[in-house]
Amino acid sequence: MNALDQGLAAQLLAQHGIAPTPQRVAVACVMLDRRQHLSAEQVLDRLKRRRARVSKATVYNTLRLFAARGLLRELTVDRDRAFFDSNLAPHYHFYNVDDGTLTDFDADTLRISNVPALPEGTAHAGIDVIVRVCRKPDAP
Repeated sequence: MNALDQGLAAQLLAQHGIAPTPQRVAVACVMLDRRQHLSAEQVLDRLKRRRARVSKATVYNTLRLFAARGLLRELTVDRDRAFFDSNLAPHYHFYNVDDGTLTDFDADTLRISNVPALPEGTAHAGIDVIVRVCRKPDAP
């Protein structure tokens, strides 16, 4: 999506069963504007720059709600860091541990085989792959 305006954001939230409060609409305008990976802190920083009045707790809760309702994917890259991904198409990620960025790569470029039998009473819901990368030791 490009340049998501408040009216479109409110409609999108309502279509996903989310009450379009002003705070949720503000978060949607930041997060769903384009395909991107943002942490809750990055969303909060962008909201502050837009002079939106949204608390840190509201940002966290809203992003998790959006993920639960299928508007975003939550990606935990390590025990202390999570990102929210607005790209819902099948894809995987490179995570650069040096600069903390995520880069998408097409799911079709990776073949996953020998997936173990699923536990009884469960169904396959997807596979997330995060490939951690860093600068080569001899690179400038």
